[in-house]
Amino acid sequence: MLSRYYSIWILLLALAAWLWPSPWLGFQPYFVWLLAAIMFLMGLTLRWQDFRDIFRHPGAVFLGVILQFLLMPALAWLVSKALGFPPEWLLGMMLVGTAPGGTASNALTYLAKGNVALSISMTLVSTTLAVAMMPLLTGWYLSTVVEVNRLAMLLSIGQIVVVPVMLGLLCVHLLGESRIHRVRRWLPDLALLFIIVAIASLVAMNADNLDQLTGLLVVGVLIHNIAGLMIGYVLALACRQSVTNARTIAIEVGTQNTGLAMALALKHFSALAALPAVLFSISQNLLGVAVAKGWRGLPEEEPQTIDKRNPAKTTSAGNT
Repeated sequence: MLSRYYSIWILLLALAAWLWPSPWLGFQPYFVWLLAAIMFLMGLTLRWQDFRDIFRHPGAVFLGVILQFLLMPALAWLVSKALGFPPEWLLGMMLVGTAPGGTASNALTYLAKGNVALSISMTLVSTTLAVAMMPLLTGWYLSTVVEVNRLAMLLSIGQIVVVPVMLGLLCVHLLGESRIHRVRRWLPDLALLFIIVAIASLVAMNADNLDQLTGLLVVGVLIHNIAGLMIGYVLALACRQSVTNARTIAIEVGTQNTGLAMALALKHFSALAALPAVLFSISQNLLGVAVAKGWRGLPEEEPQTIDKRNPAKTTSAGNT
């Protein structure tokens, strides 16, 4: 019920938190710990085999990560400037744009009949690189807008992301694969529950600020999300990736770790700066599920057609 209707639960609880914020504000002191728990669960779902898979798809992983840290920050900056966002929204958009791939991308890739091993590899690599890339890119883009303490942000990412994931992997190593396997199937749903609670608590924190929300910010977030998915897919195909890999890269590029963006916004800036991450989290899940289900019904690769003059020769439908 949780994973199947994940997007609906997000909408319902976000609406409940907006209308009745008080019960959800109790999670505010524990927000960072909640995100760390999500990353710990991610570590429990990983195996050392997942790291070896990185070297099985080096070209696709490299392309996906490059798009992750070049395309999404650039889109966030261009959309924010084009729509004239105030500094708080611009800051929030950049935190979302520079964030690594979100853990939900692995489930969306499976739903879209994508390359799950590639998706996990990209998430691992982008999450690891985000420790340096998020402070670097955020500081570079926003140097003329707001002062960014890159070292403090780097340390925060290490505490929220790297340490919990490593602890999860250590638990798998110490307890053994067989023991973890017994509970592993429940871990993604538990992580989804924590993500939904985190989104609802952040909506509650921004309940007063939501009155300032305009259709302009919603439009900006949607443009950022849709452009990331579409451009990621087209560029992956242009770089001669298979349709399956292109779907995977598009989902990975268009699905951000918004929880990390929210946590950094709250810790180093303001609740208002976290608002784009809240909206992007809802957007990426709704759009991601829709796109994944749409792709699931299409062929995984381009169908082959037969040349009637030379039956031995086949070409892809796109080249006839």
